[in-house]
Amino acid sequence: MIRIFLFIFLITAPVFLFAQSSKTPMTREEYIQKFKNLAISEMKRSGIPASITLAQGCLESNNGNSRLATEGNNHFGIKCKSAWSGKRIYHTDDARDECFRKYSSAEESYLDHTDFLITSARYSQLFALHVTDYKQWAHGLKKAGYATDPTYADRLIKIIEDNRLYIYDQTDDGKQLAKIEQERLKEQKHPVASNKPFGIRIVESRNGLKSIVVQPGESFESISKELGMSDWELYSYNDYEKGYQPRTSEILYIEYKPRKADRKHLTHKVDSGDTMHFIAQRYGIKLKPLYARNRMKQGEEPKTGETIYLRNKRPRSEKQETKTVTE
Repeated sequence: MIRIFLFIFLITAPVFLFAQSSKTPMTREEYIQKFKNLAISEMKRSGIPASITLAQGCLESNNGNSRLATEGNNHFGIKCKSAWSGKRIYHTDDARDECFRKYSSAEESYLDHTDFLITSARYSQLFALHVTDYKQWAHGLKKAGYATDPTYADRLIKIIEDNRLYIYDQTDDGKQLAKIEQERLKEQKHPVASNKPFGIRIVESRNGLKSIVVQPGESFESISKELGMSDWELYSYNDYEKGYQPRTSEILYIEYKPRKADRKHLTHKVDSGDTMHFIAQRYGIKLKPLYARNRMKQGEEPKTGETIYLRNKRPRSEKQETKTVTE
């Protein structure tokens, strides 16, 4: 009898082990859907953009499939450090068998990620940033030393923009989530024919307009040729003078922008480094009418903290403080 049971076990064990090891990995979209509520909740608690939290979770945990995530519930690659007194898991990262924090659940990992950033002095300057400024948050995390990867900020930004995670930064009420999800689903990517090595050119909807992201080595000429457009169209659609060449990862619209923003965006509070052109591109509106609406001259730039009107005319009574940029 023992021999029979042993024989059955030896036959079935490989099948069982194969079934266990062949578990379908979580996709990025599944990961986002699973943890979006938690990221938004932590944003409300701390001011850390939900998009940043989700992008870090996707990147650091390989969409929840890494060994640290599956065995240690560690979704953010946070190492033990001297103050950690909880459970530990050892994993080779920058060095062999480094000590990482181990959690009882993924939720605990998300909570500790928030506390880790809040309580560490080197990340304190990030909390002066606006909650929707995911790009500066990404660069700030890299500058503060969250990761050694020199492309860390760019990788976070790409995850955010590819998956439109910035939409989750625009809510402070959980009841708005269904509406936000609906908006996010409307902004699906549409592939069109391309002669690129990857076979497709991704066209995304931003601000209700068709847009693309500039790839390395591209120019207005090469993009317009690929999309069957004229050079002047790209210059005109994006408020650039002829001769300007786009930067890698820059967003370009491939259709005319309207004269004013949609009703959801009435004004813009200027952050450090914001230019009128940046604001026009951010909200998908024409630059020249934006200047006129704010009673500004061409070439003037707003000061940090200033309010820029996106739909209505700036009141005459409002003091306008601008500075001229010298090329």
